[in-house]
Amino acid sequence: MNTDRPWETPEAEWRADVTRVRAGKPLKPKRWPGGARCAFALSFDCDHETFELGTGRAAIGRMAWGEFGRRTGVPRILETLARHDVRASFFVPAVAGLIEPDALNPIADTGHEIGVHGWIHENTSLLTRDVEKDLMLRSRDALRDMTGVEPVGHRAANWDLSADTIDLVAELGFAYDSSMMADDSCYELLSNGHPTGVVEIPVDWVRDDAVYLLFNRAPPTRPWTPPEAVFDIFRREFDAAYAEGGVCQLVMHPFVIGYRSRIWILDHLVQHARSKGDVWFPTHAELAAWVTDPGAY
Repeated sequence: MNTDRPWETPEAEWRADVTRVRAGKPLKPKRWPGGARCAFALSFDCDHETFELGTGRAAIGRMAWGEFGRRTGVPRILETLARHDVRASFFVPAVAGLIEPDALNPIADTGHEIGVHGWIHENTSLLTRDVEKDLMLRSRDALRDMTGVEPVGHRAANWDLSADTIDLVAELGFAYDSSMMADDSCYELLSNGHPTGVVEIPVDWVRDDAVYLLFNRAPPTRPWTPPEAVFDIFRREFDAAYAEGGVCQLVMHPFVIGYRSRIWILDHLVQHARSKGDVWFPTHAELAAWVTDPGAY
């Protein structure tokens, strides 16, 4: 792609870029487990200190901010989920796990899923294929060694993918990826027009707490949305998924949602969904398994 004069890019080149990774067949099951009307898949990106370290910086105050996520945010999230008997998926950069491996135990021991989220929350789009593959393998192995369970799900840090990411996810045998945005329902990923067998559980910035609530100096972002409005957006996403009989997937961060003035958003969302009486709360691994083969477990 000619980045200075993109209008001069030959058609063969821009078509190759467009078709590199595409959404394939939709994976919309006709039914959900137990007669549920819809699925509500909650996920938490446990970036912790690697939110800073992955940028190549190590500011003391910002790493303390990340430590809040592990020390305070995660316990509040786990307590909320336990109170409602709901399981979720936690995506963890390997280094964030290695800093305090024992902190993963309360997540894994209570039946929540732990997925790969980079080595040190690095920008995957800047890596060579060999480096990206090595880091993906090391991350999976490290999380397996710390938890005793091999991760089956992948989420790129910052949702930055290289041209090789999805091929590597397929090559290394992951069941699903959760980094892309071509739909709000699950679909199979295509690579250069060919099915990969990898389920995409799509994310989106509109369903991410950090977009609305994250304070950051570089790049400069400021919380601009009141918690009540964030709850309203997420609730509307869920209500629409419920009306369609589809899936609502959310992304939250312990060092964003885990504050006393914000954790109620998660609590009220789960209460609202529970009040429907027919909502399935799967981990992302369970969701990927079901949309691939409904009734398989």
